[in-house]
Amino acid sequence: MRNFRIIAMPAEINVRKKSLQYLAGVLAVLAVAAVCFPFSDLIGYRVVAYVLLITVSLVAMVFDILPVLIAAVVSALVWDYFFIPPFFTFQVGTTEDRLMLLMYLVIAMVNAALTYKIRRAEKMAIQREEKENTIKLYNTMLNSLSHELRTPIATIVAATDNLQTEELHLTKAQNDELVGEIAKASFRLNRQVENLLNMSRLESGFIKPRNDWCDVAEVIYTAVQQVEENEVLQQIVINIDPELPLFRLDKGMLEQILYNLLVNATLYTPAGCRVDVMARCLADVLEVIVEDNGPGFPKDKEDRVFSKFYRLDNRTGGGTGLGLSIVKGFAEAMGGSARLERSATGGARFVLLLPAETSYVKNLKHE
Repeated sequence: MRNFRIIAMPAEINVRKKSLQYLAGVLAVLAVAAVCFPFSDLIGYRVVAYVLLITVSLVAMVFDILPVLIAAVVSALVWDYFFIPPFFTFQVGTTEDRLMLLMYLVIAMVNAALTYKIRRAEKMAIQREEKENTIKLYNTMLNSLSHELRTPIATIVAATDNLQTEELHLTKAQNDELVGEIAKASFRLNRQVENLLNMSRLESGFIKPRNDWCDVAEVIYTAVQQVEENEVLQQIVINIDPELPLFRLDKGMLEQILYNLLVNATLYTPAGCRVDVMARCLADVLEVIVEDNGPGFPKDKEDRVFSKFYRLDNRTGGGTGLGLSIVKGFAEAMGGSARLERSATGGARFVLLLPAETSYVKNLKHE
């Protein structure tokens, strides 16, 4: 019995929706007719016909075809009964008015049907475009993941095979080098998995920051150290306000944001470039800036940098294109914002603003 009720619910909801459409369409026609009625002598019943036709067209832009056709028929009857002489009767006085009433009914129904078809065609076109974008996004995701996951896995497998091959007689230096390659590949693989998990958390809508007092300077130095462990070829310079207070926010999210911004800067700037990390307090808002003096993003691409799986076509840095979308998602989850600007040197300048409680009592973090 319960199964039957569960299956029947969507049909019942659909019937109620249709009933509301019939009622709303008829009420819309009656309301417009009521507004026009006091002015019928002034504007004439032919003008009222145009107003009612417009009403039916508007109804057709919202409702299904049957409620719209009913509204068209009701509008013709209302126009005949209240506006075409003789009044308050369905009789039509002249042959010209009879033809006009007939043409009105035909035009109203044809107009309603065409408007509905146009709306449906537009809806189908939008759905088709969304489907194509979804397929494109899915293919992009697969291509990115297949490359980004295959590379570290292949490195781990190859290095492990060499370590297990006794015939190679590896020296300690060679052995350490292979172990180092496994560690780097494992770290890279872990980073990709974490990005996928973070994006899944964001899209689920259940992510909530766990706010606690934290030293932002400590978080920044930790993120920079993690990035520098990858032997980056850029110079990372930290510039933090020495009077920076403690902030009550999600330390893990902030560290992930900073790490992703720094990884993005090291992936898409040439060797020797400078990456600046700055932090300061603006009232009760933490401002963190990650800026580089590299080539920056093309102006026509700047509005897409935070999109999922988006990567610049002319760059060879790799990545799945999830890092910056996670930056924006985490920033918004923490009640803040992340935006891209162009630095004075033409490079990328990411500005992170996070509202949070502040405290200048440094020993709070040890409580």
